[in-house]
Amino acid sequence: MEDGDARGGERAPGRADGAGRTRVLHLTGSPTDAFMDDLSRLYARDALITVRDDERYETHVAHVDPDGRWRFPVDADDPLGPAALAAAEPLAVAAAIDRIAGLGVDVMVPQMFCVAGMTAYRALFDVLGIPYVGNRPDVMALTADKARARAVVAAAGVAVPEGRLVRAGERPAVDLPVVVKPVDADNSVGVALVREPGELDAALSLALRHADAALVEAYVPLGREVRCGVLQRGGELVCLPLEEYRVAAGVRTAEDKVVRHDDGDLRLVAKDDEHAWIVPVEDPVTGPVHELARRAFVALGCRHYGLFDVRVDPDGRPWFLEASLYCSFARQSVLCAMADAAGIPPAALFRITQEELHGR
Repeated sequence: MEDGDARGGERAPGRADGAGRTRVLHLTGSPTDAFMDDLSRLYARDALITVRDDERYETHVAHVDPDGRWRFPVDADDPLGPAALAAAEPLAVAAAIDRIAGLGVDVMVPQMFCVAGMTAYRALFDVLGIPYVGNRPDVMALTADKARARAVVAAAGVAVPEGRLVRAGERPAVDLPVVVKPVDADNSVGVALVREPGELDAALSLALRHADAALVEAYVPLGREVRCGVLQRGGELVCLPLEEYRVAAGVRTAEDKVVRHDDGDLRLVAKDDEHAWIVPVEDPVTGPVHELARRAFVALGCRHYGLFDVRVDPDGRPWFLEASLYCSFARQSVLCAMADAAGIPPAALFRITQEELHGR
């Protein structure tokens, strides 16, 4: 395939078509995990509503099934619904690349949350010469590994809890309480708070069911738990209003984030005033957390946007927990909620990242 073909003939990435519209491809699904496939569609379906009526964009969808095949659904109202996906022809990778070339895509929006989607599939678009919003594959791989990410930000002067990496067959001598988590799993899957010695083996076993290694961290006493979003805008790092979470059991678990209801559909939990809320910008915690987030953003090599989980101890000191470098541009996406609180609705946030991508 010619390099120009992957860019849609002679059109360079970022150029609008003859009707003045930018051709946007939303990359969804998961090649490895049915849960991640469902999660991708949950966010992406809402994100498509964000841009549906914006005449600036011609929107397309590429969906990767858990078996690795690609589909290009065309239903205008709900391209990621079961009927639209079933009606779309499944394609192998080579045929999918030809289809993408034929679409003349200007920009790709990553909507995949599994490790392969965050890394290999973004890298594919680097090879094709098609730009995409959000962080590069190497940065996504770095932050997917919680032990590596914490080491990098710690070297930049960011406070992280004391911790160590544990593999199968190892049983560390640690001072309790500790938090045990899979080193590279998301959505708090496999996370456990250990307060008693007899709980440690079970917690390690749980974490190691989801990863090759477990990260064992000293428990930071709960003052507050917040997330901080950062936007790259015109060469400046703009920190957004914080979102704070109710933490009932000392740590947030998977059940605090995403649950599957009896009808089989996924639902997001922390999306109401009982579970999460925006912190007023004048709150004293805002400044220290913003400083931590800026340092982490630079240390990790982020671009366009970043999202950071932070534990604030009872003395008001913020501690880096992990980086979650996603934004689906769905109204329920955390970064969108933060931006909206700053007067930037999701559609405007989408435009800002497009401008940052193309240096406008």
